Amino acid sequence: MERDCDVVVIGGGVVGLAAAAALARAGRSVVLVERHAALAQETTSRNSEVIHAGIYYPQGSLKALTCVAGREMLYERCAERGIPHQKLGKWIVATTEAETATLEGIERKANANGVPGMRMLSHAELAAGEPDVRAVAGLESPETGIVDGHALCLSLAAEAEEHGALLVMNTEVCGIDGGAEGYRVETRASDGESAALQSAAVVNAAGLASDRVAELAGIDVDARGYRLHPCKGDYFALAPSAPISFSRLVYPVPAGAGLGVHATLDLAGRIRFGPDTEYVEKLDYAVDPQKNRAFAAAAGRYLAAMRPEWLTPDYAGIRPKLSAEGEPFRDFEVNEESDARLPGFVNLIGIESPGLTASLSLGERVVSLLASF
Repeated sequence: MERDCDVVVIGGGVVGLAAAAALARAGRSVVLVERHAALAQETTSRNSEVIHAGIYYPQGSLKALTCVAGREMLYERCAERGIPHQKLGKWIVATTEAETATLEGIERKANANGVPGMRMLSHAELAAGEPDVRAVAGLESPETGIVDGHALCLSLAAEAEEHGALLVMNTEVCGIDGGAEGYRVETRASDGESAALQSAAVVNAAGLASDRVAELAGIDVDARGYRLHPCKGDYFALAPSAPISFSRLVYPVPAGAGLGVHATLDLAGRIRFGPDTEYVEKLDYAVDPQKNRAFAAAAGRYLAAMRPEWLTPDYAGIRPKLSAEGEPFRDFEVNEESDARLPGFVNLIGIESPGLTASLSLGERVVSLLASF
């Protein structure tokens, strides 16, 4: 088979871009295909842009390993390339004595994952450091931060192109054929024009569409546990006039799915609250303004002064979750599919949080998986 490139990367979010940049840096010829007109238009552009420390994930899981490694790689990249970021730190706060025991369990998990600097906070430290927060105890994560996700993606795109990668926008993958002799990736541009790419390997980093891309290659996603369950999270912005301020990120003790409605800051100092958790059947990014009362009640767990009228709809994101509603923890699926008779086909499925933080580590993992292809 005459090949157009070594690897086709499907998906131009932060994970696909990290994989493309790492592969190109390693000397592979790469074509990245993105169905939107610009890069990073879905999950990557609709999250809190938090650099996670690696606190919550089971020891030895891919989420833990790639988050911890990716965090260090990300801070280093930001410093080297001038990507806007801040290491603000995060407090996880307990509002009842019963939640304090949960905090201690989180601290043990973080320590097992190798997260540095974790320490318990007293009521007096909380009151002095964040006077608007109501809590009986807290847990500090000094390694947590925020990053300009768009600038990060642009830096990865530039690096990929510097090493010869071709980034193709407005082009959707509509068929994948092949196996041991390589792959034929059928594409259709937004103007209806069809084309095909011949490659030795394929990387499926298609985010919310990654299960459908896997099906195009002939994988039974239900049998392999790859079926995604999209989960929406809304964010509300705090009015600048509201008498509440933070100097760091503030999270409640997790209750139910997700990490709870938490307070984050962006690089301009703007405060937002979110995300909530709602499993959805379709991709709808509208935010219901009537949810402000529920958000105020959730944030009111640790902010006694919170009022619904201070919250306005900001934006929504949709997580590509592998766990359906009520199901337990699911790890990232990052697999080279030789056992499915698809050698050199790498699936990255269920890359939700901490996917942005883990992206550089995931990119290096893809390079390792494809070293012999």
